[in-house]
Amino acid sequence: MNSLTEKRLIAGPAGLIECAIDTPGAGFDGRLRGMALICHPNPTQGGTMDNKVVQTLARALVQLGYRAVRFNFRGIGKSEGTWDAGQGEVDDALAVLAAFRESDEAFVLAGFSFGAFVTSQAAQRLPDGQVAERLILVGPATSRFDTAPVPAETLVIHGEVDDVVPLASVLDWARPQSLPVVVVPGVGHFFHGQLPLLKNIIVRNWQI
Repeated sequence: MNSLTEKRLIAGPAGLIECAIDTPGAGFDGRLRGMALICHPNPTQGGTMDNKVVQTLARALVQLGYRAVRFNFRGIGKSEGTWDAGQGEVDDALAVLAAFRESDEAFVLAGFSFGAFVTSQAAQRLPDGQVAERLILVGPATSRFDTAPVPAETLVIHGEVDDVVPLASVLDWARPQSLPVVVVPGVGHFFHGQLPLLKNIIVRNWQI
């Protein structure tokens, strides 16, 4: 994301996992809040931890005072293993969380598209006694993967004219949960030209 981004390889369930860590810089004078784990979109369709929406999530969370950890799912970049249709990818996310989270540290789970599906499933599979402070789902792939129900305080953001995951599918998933969805008018799946707005929505929502 920038020259200060730290790259690391950690052991995962299918081999090494490539990770990128961004930390609030020297100019940050607020309280460090904890760790944020960010999951990228579908690796079979070119998704990586360097996706622009994923990087925007990282920037927003670093601004809010979190140590943001992105990673490549198995088989992508320097991460070892092969695509596992979403099952093993949840295992990857949980392994990265366990590797980077400090004892009793608050943590946030976030994801974009397929990564939002993984985030929802990982939140349900956390070890006993662990609960995410909050979830952020951007463009959740509800029409393509079995996105799990999420806590009431989850921040869900979706583009009005998303041509990959129809807004109607997200609303159908959210409705039984009485879960609000932030709809960004005129925006498609990848938030082209509106990444600063996406970042601002996350930051403003955290400060409410």
